[in-house]
Amino acid sequence: MSQSPARAAAFSAGSWGTAAAKILADAGTTVTVHARRSDIADAINTTRRNPGYFPDIDLPARLTATTDPATALDRADYLVLSIPAQSLRTSLADWTPHIGPGTVIVSLMKGIERDTGKRASEVIAEVTGLSAERIAVLSGPNLAREIMAEQPAAATVACPDEATARRFQIACHTSYFRPYTSTDVIGCELGGAVKNVIALATGIAHGMRLGHNAEAILITRGLAETTRLATALGAHPETLAGLSGSGDLIATCTSPLYRNRTFGTHLGQGMSVDEATAATRQTTEGVKSAETILDLARTHGVEMPITEAITALLHGKISLDEATAALMQRPAKPER
Repeated sequence: MSQSPARAAAFSAGSWGTAAAKILADAGTTVTVHARRSDIADAINTTRRNPGYFPDIDLPARLTATTDPATALDRADYLVLSIPAQSLRTSLADWTPHIGPGTVIVSLMKGIERDTGKRASEVIAEVTGLSAERIAVLSGPNLAREIMAEQPAAATVACPDEATARRFQIACHTSYFRPYTSTDVIGCELGGAVKNVIALATGIAHGMRLGHNAEAILITRGLAETTRLATALGAHPETLAGLSGSGDLIATCTSPLYRNRTFGTHLGQGMSVDEATAATRQTTEGVKSAETILDLARTHGVEMPITEAITALLHGKISLDEATAALMQRPAKPER
């Protein structure tokens, strides 16, 4: 696998996919973005901008775009995946024939597959047949708009093979983006997936004007239930205290620019799920993954009261006031 310069294929040309492609290009990696729409690919190649998401920001010269997956994956050292978790299995099956024998797949996805309860890395392994050493995860408090503006950011690159994680760390290390490495793929993925559900809860609290105390409670106890689930599945608890755990959780729960918090705010202001979906306009992984995460928790005997309340609320089983009461009236117990 070539080392200087590295080559990456970024699928797709959405907000986070574009931001990740920019990071890689700025780090010296040659990047080809796979766009579904030819007008987006053409605009990136001719104007150096992505009109669908960042029409005001110039893209690096090392970054080009195509609608052909085979062209994007030609000689790629890395396939960076930023697509909705629920479409991963189908899409990746189409792209797998074009993946090279040495290509490492890096997942940026923060969701759980609904039908199977599997994490993205597990789906990738099933579909492609790749070994765990060729599947990595990048996760952290990474708001795409801030990264495109080159504001300071950091993330965790997790892979069971430390050497693979270190190679991708080099491929995406810039003056504004600092990657750390880890071997705890489970912790990184679950931290990224569950935080979306907790962000729905903090958004609801914000929309209901319940106050900063309530939001702080949800973030803190949300981290506790995320850690319980992750460690039950084999993660290291310190991972959940890091960038892909508490870091991502804090950013997602406090910034109005994150879509899961925004969706929750719409619910807290009285919108229905359908109305909030229309108003948010983008894929909201927390809505799609909440029930699956709860099923996963029940299978492993893990208590997740916030996730349980959000799932019931999304399915119309309880009201906003009943969800608040259900959490506040739980039996008192020691914090640990």
